[in-house]
Amino acid sequence: MTRQPLTVAVVGATGLVGGTMIRVLRERDFPIGELRLMASGRSAGRSVTVGGVSCPVIEATPDAFDGVDIALFSAGASVSLELAPAVVAKGATVIDNSSAWRMDPNVPLVVSQVNPTDAAGHAGLIANPNCSTMQLAPVLMALRDSVGIERVVVDTYQSVSGTGADAQAELEAQVVAHVAGEPLTASVYPHPIAFNALPEIDTFLANGYTKEEWKVVTESRKILHLPELRISCTAVRVPVFVSHSEAVHVETSRPISPDRARRLFAAVPGVVVQDDPTKHVYPTATEAAGRDEVFVGRIRQDPSIADGRGLAFWVVSDNLRKGAATNAVEIAELLVEHDWIRPVVERGPVAASRPA
Repeated sequence: MTRQPLTVAVVGATGLVGGTMIRVLRERDFPIGELRLMASGRSAGRSVTVGGVSCPVIEATPDAFDGVDIALFSAGASVSLELAPAVVAKGATVIDNSSAWRMDPNVPLVVSQVNPTDAAGHAGLIANPNCSTMQLAPVLMALRDSVGIERVVVDTYQSVSGTGADAQAELEAQVVAHVAGEPLTASVYPHPIAFNALPEIDTFLANGYTKEEWKVVTESRKILHLPELRISCTAVRVPVFVSHSEAVHVETSRPISPDRARRLFAAVPGVVVQDDPTKHVYPTATEAAGRDEVFVGRIRQDPSIADGRGLAFWVVSDNLRKGAATNAVEIAELLVEHDWIRPVVERGPVAASRPA
């Protein structure tokens, strides 16, 4: 990676994902000359501790991005829709963690180890996928490239950190109330989340799916370059603080054994196979928390699909890290490594091509 120091902005620096972005940038020794921490006007004026130093958080206005090379956004779709175009006009490349731009055909939607060359053609804006899509894409890629994919059914078990710090605090308060024998009150979710499972993440659409479920469908198709992929999702919020888990069933185009699937998954950068049920070895949310890998286990044949073309498996990853912050930083690293920071219109034709 080129070590020329860059000016990097983190928008949403006071939030869970924004704070994780700052930590990951430091952990991975990203070449930062200046780090600007930004937030909405409501949170501006606060401070964030970075490397033991208290750093001020300024308001994210277009003028605040003068001289910024890369801006990592994690401040919500409305902020991204309003602010990102102005930031791109200032000359910065925006890596956006919201849903605002993901399905825009002119905006690359990138998982670092799945479709990295899609980032080469950016026009100043790159989208970071939804956390549930993020951890699913690398394992589906391995099957797509080896035996083909016909159909995917995925059920997610998503932690409260996907909603934010208020949801984490509410879960903790409900646990304390339960132990004290007091009523559980809910304000973040429509029902108490402690000791519960809520099959409702984001708002419901006219087709009966929630927005969260439909993100998995549409984003997976875009990332994998499989626009006709048959995929269905049920997204469930569970009383876990960090890490999302997924039960996945895949119908492949050609037969595949569980042993071969294990080898294929293990060969994907950033994917770790943990699969020895006889010794109770399989991925868990608590063990994945704080890690950047995608963990896969419970890999087995799906007997409901004929001719050995069915697989079932379990996928777990830290939604704050690989599911959001780490992938965003990995995209920034791609831009630096390949000199893709400037939009393609400024640097001429791109030699890299998208995978088939």
